[in-house]
Amino acid sequence: MGFTSYSGPASSFPAMSTWADFDTIFNNNKTAMLATGDSGPDVGCIYNAVNSAAAAIGVEQRVIFCIIMQESTGNVGVGTTTDQDSAATGGLMQCSGSPAFPGQHNLTQDQVNSMVNAGTQHFKQNLEQFGNADSAETIYQALRAYNSGSCDSSNLSNGLGATDSYVSDIANRLQGKTN
Repeated sequence: MGFTSYSGPASSFPAMSTWADFDTIFNNNKTAMLATGDSGPDVGCIYNAVNSAAAAIGVEQRVIFCIIMQESTGNVGVGTTTDQDSAATGGLMQCSGSPAFPGQHNLTQDQVNSMVNAGTQHFKQNLEQFGNADSAETIYQALRAYNSGSCDSSNLSNGLGATDSYVSDIANRLQGKTN
């Protein structure tokens, strides 16, 4: 399924009513996760970690998982990168301060939880910047801030030096599309 390009304010992006349910999004991406070298148990740990973080931290499962797919393709052994300020970003959600296990697979549930919790807590702070509402507008703006550190609310495809298509790509993933 190809991605549709979205830009402009949050109102120009897909409504939450068009988003697929979590299990559909997750199942649509299993093949991609396994192709990274993840084992079946690694994929199961990601599923469990997303459900746990969503319940504990108060962020939509679908959003957590789509960030994971955008940032690391669900590769539990993804390498650590750096952000625009040259700070290390690691783990499934490529978040500063996150534990990371580069090149490793067959991780424990606790190891996977640690990466997903770190990224979800970081994203929760972004949600709180924009009012912490469970609404598409708040989520899309928080996604822009998660990726670029700030947000041009008039054009969420302005990456401000980061990935311009980030919010658009995740909007597509939320609809169950894969790339």
